[in-house]
Amino acid sequence: MISKMKPDRFLFSLLTLFFLSLNLFSQPKEPTIFATGGSMDTTFIKYIASLTGKERPKICYVPTASADNPYGIIRWYEKCRDLDVKPYVLKIWVSSYTDKQPFADFLLGMDAIVVGGGNTLNMMAIWKAQGIDTVLTEAYKQGIVLAGGSAGSLCWFVEGSTDSRPGKLTTVKGLGLLKYSHSPHYSSEGPRRPMYRKMIEKGIYLPGYALDNRAGIVFKYGKFAKAVTLNEENHAYFVTVKNGKAVEKELPAEIVGNGDTSVK
Repeated sequence: MISKMKPDRFLFSLLTLFFLSLNLFSQPKEPTIFATGGSMDTTFIKYIASLTGKERPKICYVPTASADNPYGIIRWYEKCRDLDVKPYVLKIWVSSYTDKQPFADFLLGMDAIVVGGGNTLNMMAIWKAQGIDTVLTEAYKQGIVLAGGSAGSLCWFVEGSTDSRPGKLTTVKGLGLLKYSHSPHYSSEGPRRPMYRKMIEKGIYLPGYALDNRAGIVFKYGKFAKAVTLNEENHAYFVTVKNGKAVEKELPAEIVGNGDTSVK
């Protein structure tokens, strides 16, 4: 004789199987950062879109380091025009209590966040004052892809060299999501390479990653995953210390396309 299952128990069993299937087939988002040495050309934007795993991702450009420069914002929309993405911009300099949507609600609704170049020191100070630093850290934990070049790459690391202050290259502290030091514009600006090597050799900087303008690195869970470049002339490097001397290793990189003008 076949026993009949009570309706409430049967419903409970179905719901249990449903939620178990969600856990089996849903994949957690990987904390991902894509840093470039300076360029944020159309090819790199397309590459960032692919990292989200979405068909038409929402990508927000954050131009804080350039004081929300309108020309940079226009270039951002121009570069996204022919891409299968939904472009957004977060303006911080003109925000006020009349803006209805908090920064956190806006940024945490994105699939990727791209930080532009400019004055890294000023950007970090403004982010801290506005709580953007905390929001970006939460975005990282939630698996929203973080990206950027120049100031937009420095911000993800513990520390690095910057021209944000007058006179010479100095040190700036980042959000520390990547537990390394960093140098953007590595081969294109004369003083950067020797300064970065010297700071690592002396133990002032952590070992870290340096990038030429049109090269980039993907980090997953805070670790190196892959290097890419727009051409054979631009490279990614890992710099550390061996026997008391700075050692620079060029990282194998995949060529993903030909570059054009960068978004600053």
